[in-house]
Amino acid sequence: TNSTSTMFASSTAVKRLVAQQISTKNGAALTGLVTKRFKSSGAGVRHITKISDLSRPEIASILSLAMEMRADPSNYHDALQHKTLLMLFEKPSLRTRVSLEAGMTSLGGHGIAYMTGDSPIGKKETYEDTGAVLSRMSDAVTARVKSREQIAGLAANSTIPIINALDDYAHPMQMLADMQVMMEHLDVGPGGTADGLQGIKFAFCGDLNNNVTYDLMRTGCIMGMDVRVAGPKGEDFAIEQSVLDECAELSAAASNAGTVKVCDTAEEAVDGVDFVYADSWMSYGVQGEEREQRFNQLLPYQVNSKLMSQAAPTAKFMNCLPAMRGEEQTADVIDGPQSIVFDQAENRLHAQKALLVKLINKEIV
Repeated sequence: TNSTSTMFASSTAVKRLVAQQISTKNGAALTGLVTKRFKSSGAGVRHITKISDLSRPEIASILSLAMEMRADPSNYHDALQHKTLLMLFEKPSLRTRVSLEAGMTSLGGHGIAYMTGDSPIGKKETYEDTGAVLSRMSDAVTARVKSREQIAGLAANSTIPIINALDDYAHPMQMLADMQVMMEHLDVGPGGTADGLQGIKFAFCGDLNNNVTYDLMRTGCIMGMDVRVAGPKGEDFAIEQSVLDECAELSAAASNAGTVKVCDTAEEAVDGVDFVYADSWMSYGVQGEEREQRFNQLLPYQVNSKLMSQAAPTAKFMNCLPAMRGEEQTADVIDGPQSIVFDQAENRLHAQKALLVKLINKEIV
């Protein structure tokens, strides 16, 4: 089990909700897939649907390798020689596609980008058929899609690693890059990754009904952090109960687990923290009156210089990008000396390379 913490009750029924929602046309019910650790559909295969599919020691081993890869990438030029990664994209991407393609090339392998926008996974063809075919033609799959059902469906029917490259519930590859950059700015080296974030205070301000927010909460619990989140009230911005339940379980799983607190204000969340994190306020296509309404609701949670002054003096600012200056943060914050957003973006390359090596070479099973 993973280590970690939070203050909420658990519900087995909620955890199974995703599996129950998957269409019956895609075969047998996938009940039980949304679990703390997503084990495999085939012997010796591990799928990563959210960051909590990895244990704290596994995360530490990935981050140690990522740091070593960043320091001397030439040492790993053939780590995935003759291996193929299929990258499925239903949602547009810059950092994900470039980092994965460049990463596979630098490891001696090959990345294939396939756009699924006109033929979403699980619609034209069953998950069983898609999983069976992809398992015979590639060594791993990353999928950047609109819904968690698609990730769960692929994982249930594939005998190669399926890695969530972003859905509506999690963003585990981003979490690895985020942890790496935090540790680097805390001067934590490859030998200290297991406890590198223990006791660190971390704040997220903005939309709490958000895949990144959810995985940041899980990450903090697993790695022993004090996580505080703050955002507007109301159903549109509410954290899903299944996430709160999972964080509660993660918090209770180990004595060195972290905690999550939902704060009423951005000021309460940011007080004395080591890292402040913001994410985009607007999904693709949000326009007009809806956009204006969301902006006004989220404005009290904007990360500006006044808010940053309430964090620790050495605090760093993070954003997984893309960023809109004047929305989730002001330009003086993201372009200022406390910002580490481009180090953060670069680490998508190194952290994902390390994850792929561990999974494809079956160092994590």
